[in-house]
Amino acid sequence: METTRAVGIEIYEEYCSNCSICSAVCPFEAISTDEKSGKVKLDIEKCQMCGICVTACPSSAIDLVYYDIDSLTSYVQRQMNETGLKTLVLTCRGSNPVTNGIDEMLKKEKIENFISLRLPCVGRVPPEFFLKTIALGMERIVVIQCEEDYCRFKRGSQIGTNRLLLLRALIDQLNYDTNTLTLTKNAMKAVYDTEKCVGCGKCVFICPYDAIKWNPIGTPEINLEDCVGCGACAMVCPHQAIELRGYEYEPVSQLVQRYSIKARKAKSKGVTPAVLVFCCQWSEFSALDNIQTGSFEENVMIIELPCAKGLDPVHVLQALYSGFDGVLVVTCPEDECKLEEGKEIAERNMFALKKVLRQLNLEDRFENCTTSPKYLGDFNSKLESFIQKISSIIKPEIQTTQ
Repeated sequence: METTRAVGIEIYEEYCSNCSICSAVCPFEAISTDEKSGKVKLDIEKCQMCGICVTACPSSAIDLVYYDIDSLTSYVQRQMNETGLKTLVLTCRGSNPVTNGIDEMLKKEKIENFISLRLPCVGRVPPEFFLKTIALGMERIVVIQCEEDYCRFKRGSQIGTNRLLLLRALIDQLNYDTNTLTLTKNAMKAVYDTEKCVGCGKCVFICPYDAIKWNPIGTPEINLEDCVGCGACAMVCPHQAIELRGYEYEPVSQLVQRYSIKARKAKSKGVTPAVLVFCCQWSEFSALDNIQTGSFEENVMIIELPCAKGLDPVHVLQALYSGFDGVLVVTCPEDECKLEEGKEIAERNMFALKKVLRQLNLEDRFENCTTSPKYLGDFNSKLESFIQKISSIIKPEIQTTQ
């Protein structure tokens, strides 16, 4: 008998007015209205937990476990009390990388110190949150969201822009400074260093979006309008001439190295096994939030990826040879991939990686799995299962050395 999986979203019929606003704004057609009963129904298999329906519902009939107004407001209040800062920078995960932050982007705004709030999509944030934050004493709010054509949740950026423009009009009428709420748009793109390029053309053939064109008399050319920042080109470039900003090979390698030092310290105190997780930023919400707050297990480190296609197998090998007992790669289910083109690239890379690990007798130290934030506890369950597996592998080794 199959156990029903707990999900993170629910529609309460007793509060629903059947206005159908939720079905109109849902980017994934996960909400529909029954023609006979007129009741709203949710198809959890289509839902991708963007949260847009929740903030659009006028009756508060939809409940989502992630990022409700009270928790967001409480977070901002705590940060203001602890830091004394009165500038909030709210960003989409898809609009800025986690590895090098957004400092350069904010130099133009002359902002150096700020409270950071990073969400899967800014389009999910209701106007009430901004008004409550201003009421708390926040003097400036800068919103950095994805460019509309590159929104990972299809219509999230468009909806977010419309809401913020209306909110700015309201703020102006309340005689607040025009800079109280500002909007900036950004999109993850490949960064190309032509001096490093040898013209091998691997990036041209690997790009699933045809954003890189072969140039017979020079180096390939990137059409940034077509680039969606998947990172596939960076992964195959033998000279690191093309990389994804914020997820460049060297910063990620340095991050693996820093984490490996922490892993060895944990193991020296008997906290085992040391596990490194490469996690697609759309396959899990809570765990990636915990990275930023530092509230994760001492022996478990997590590195965020923009997409599984951007995982460099070398980083997996580096982790296994620098102190980690196991490496887990967590990706989205195929039907939930935010970068749908080029799925075969990730599969081919994973096949090649496993083949190398098998030759090195390290295959049992590696695992890849899929998780979705829609299913509560999915990530934690699979992580715990992997930890138990690695523990059973290293236990005999530990006993031998004692």
